[in-house]
Amino acid sequence: FLDPFTNRRRANDFIQADMRLGAISQERIRERVKSPQERQREACEDYYPCELYALRHGYAAAYRLYFGRGRTK
Repeated sequence: FLDPFTNRRRANDFIQADMRLGAISQERIRERVKSPQERQREACEDYYPCELYALRHGYAAAYRLYFGRGRTK
């Protein structure tokens, strides 16, 4: 008879240590690399009129209005 439940102390034994380290390092890389949306939001937050517009219409619309293509000023 096999017990289908694992012991609490041995719950993560089936995951090899090197896989865990690889997953942790990948997580750190993902934390350092920002998505384009994050970069756009930060740019908008640094410019007060953009931030005010974003509170009402959203950050995507605000970024397009103040930093989008076609602005020559």
